[in-house]
Amino acid sequence: MVQPPRLFDRDLHRLRLARAAPRFEEFLKARAAGDLVQRLSAINRRFPLTVDLGARTGAFARALAASEAADKVDWLVQADVSGAMLARASGLRLVADEARLPFAEASVDLIVSSLSLHWLDDLVGSLIQIRRALKPDGLFLGVVLGGATLTELRQCLTEAEVERTGGAGPRVSPFLDAYDAAALLQRAGFALPVVDVDKVTVRYSQPLKLMADLRAMGETNVLLDRPRQVLTRQVINRASELYFERFAAEDGRVAATFEIITLTGWSPHPDQQQPLPRGSAKVRLADALGGREQNAGEKAGG
Repeated sequence: MVQPPRLFDRDLHRLRLARAAPRFEEFLKARAAGDLVQRLSAINRRFPLTVDLGARTGAFARALAASEAADKVDWLVQADVSGAMLARASGLRLVADEARLPFAEASVDLIVSSLSLHWLDDLVGSLIQIRRALKPDGLFLGVVLGGATLTELRQCLTEAEVERTGGAGPRVSPFLDAYDAAALLQRAGFALPVVDVDKVTVRYSQPLKLMADLRAMGETNVLLDRPRQVLTRQVINRASELYFERFAAEDGRVAATFEIITLTGWSPHPDQQQPLPRGSAKVRLADALGGREQNAGEKAGG
């Protein structure tokens, strides 16, 4: 069996999360958790056993407890690769790696994950594990960062490093392409896959504040092939200049983009809605649209 290439240093990722835990900045995490709870509120179902993957300090649990959807979940297990993060949460907690889930097959009713799965080498493999852990007709709700995330920082750091050192390495981790998200759910075996994309713009007084927030979220670069040279002050200063030149608003604050991709998928079940077989339509598309059917070789107006 071919193993997926290793992209991330998971040990370093745990270390960065542990360092960030005492001062964890959860504004983005709280937003994603709140969005998941809002989606859950619209689903007319109960989920006796729910698992929150990448729970960090418990943002989803707090958002759920404060919502109308609280009575839809009987038991919530908060799982995270970092024990230091979980120490700041309350309730049922489990130290577990999203890449190697410890849950039995068909044992969980709902699995949620907000802003943690983008650090996995094999996202499809982890989605398959999630689908297998779900009971038939169980639900997965996940939020990951998309490819447009931190595009401003990526551009400025790369150009500044090239100017000052003559070369540049990957300083910002790659993220999931939104166009590939639905295909990943299908490859993992989920039924009724749905993908939503949203962009959040956060404004900072200066780029260094953004970098400090990324460290406080444990979201700094852990690529295996990341440059081992620390960014010099010259590079950072030049990147800040470029950031202000290109992305500052009239008030002088600079923008940072976070692309939020929400994944929804159901574990297959025979009673789920199924697509109609090809050729079974009873109404022509032209009739439904009130137009005239035109053959492929027919000239318009002919």
